Amino acid sequence: MAMIETERRELETLLGYAFREPQLLESALTHSSRRNELGPEVAMEDNERLELLGDAVLGLVVTAQLLESFPEWSVGRLNRAKGDLVSAPALYAVARRLDVGRYLQLGPGEEKTGGREKPNLLADAVEALVAAIYQDGGQEAAAQFVRRTLWDEAVRNGAEHLGQADPKSALADRLRDLGWQSTADYRLVETRGPDHCKRFLVEVYAEGRALAAAEGLTKKSAELAAARLALAQLPAAPATRNS
Repeated sequence: MAMIETERRELETLLGYAFREPQLLESALTHSSRRNELGPEVAMEDNERLELLGDAVLGLVVTAQLLESFPEWSVGRLNRAKGDLVSAPALYAVARRLDVGRYLQLGPGEEKTGGREKPNLLADAVEALVAAIYQDGGQEAAAQFVRRTLWDEAVRNGAEHLGQADPKSALADRLRDLGWQSTADYRLVETRGPDHCKRFLVEVYAEGRALAAAEGLTKKSAELAAARLALAQLPAAPATRNS
């Protein structure tokens, strides 16, 4: 069933963008399972081609923003930061914040297996939305959407830790430099969600107190996110004086 007008307006409000050609928005939200169900006689595109374009637009926008914001960073760190920002977990987080799953057009089989909550499917939909906005409103409209939904959130979570090769090692170094006697201890607090969409909550402790907690699609990604948050909250290590 096609998206009704009220649903489209609701989603456009969440996206912060009104489409001149609503068909682009509908295509971005149409999974291949839905397209296959409708059959070749129905003139509707699924979102696979848009995903391909959206991946390229995302990479361009994020790279340009990184180069502008952090001219002092090495190419290696810029590449790592770009990888973090356009990763499937990052895009899945965007989809969750925007409630994209609610508006997806799925086939019956995908619907029955929890497609509206599948991380990879939601991440792909965000890429398709970026492409749809790009085709409808141009590069600047797409860039504004990416900055608003992806970049600004990353900055709020501590942009100085983007692209660090290993946040857990960086946290261990920071604790040592601050004179702490204990090392970081990562504890799995909770696992929730169905098997196809589990989320892990991890807390990181040191000196007997919790430093930060974070969620992830895997235990490892949750630990890395918790380490990044802990780094953002700890004071900087004292500068060393050359003798």
